[in-house]
Amino acid sequence: MEIINFAEKPSLVSRYMLELRDNKIQKDPMRFRRNLERIGEIMAYELSKKLAYKDVEVQTPLGPCVCQDIAEQIVLATILRAGLPFHQGFLSYFDHAENAFVSAYRRYKEKGDSFDVLVEYLASPDIEGKTLVLVDPMLATGSSMELAYKAMLNKGNPAHIYVCSVIASRRSVEYVRAHFPEDKTTILLGAVDDEVNSHSYIVPGLGDAGDLAYGEKL
Repeated sequence: MEIINFAEKPSLVSRYMLELRDNKIQKDPMRFRRNLERIGEIMAYELSKKLAYKDVEVQTPLGPCVCQDIAEQIVLATILRAGLPFHQGFLSYFDHAENAFVSAYRRYKEKGDSFDVLVEYLASPDIEGKTLVLVDPMLATGSSMELAYKAMLNKGNPAHIYVCSVIASRRSVEYVRAHFPEDKTTILLGAVDDEVNSHSYIVPGLGDAGDLAYGEKL
């Protein structure tokens, strides 16, 4: 299983990550959403280098020309709600992609910090034999990503899976490695942080991405 960590090499992702983490800059929701989108765009470009392509002949005003086009059918899938701006970054580049949306949320138990992750809603095209790109900005434990993937298997068996997150914990990376198909999964990450606290938030992370993007929820 290939893991691509953008923090291991200098790139523009570093600048956008700085702004996402900075507790002063991140108070601007529009800028926060845009930075998630920008990282999605950069990841989409890097991901595009791994896809299969085909020759397509087009007609220019002066004659025929053979160009290349993506030969794979891409399905972009995101976990609501924090994933929406990140998803849009990928969609800006893969504008012919099909799209899927999963509602997965934490249901905390009466006492303590323990919780169950529940999938409440799924809207997805057929994914049989297609390239599935699962995007969620925060990969804290990996359980939401796994449940979203398992829910989507009801729509078919993808040819390849790309798991994409802005920030992951080391724990979640190992979880994905253990629960996704080894031979057809690639992980793309903006950064990997060492810790997860008792509330299962990544530390230092950046806080609650959904609240920062769209406002606090009850």
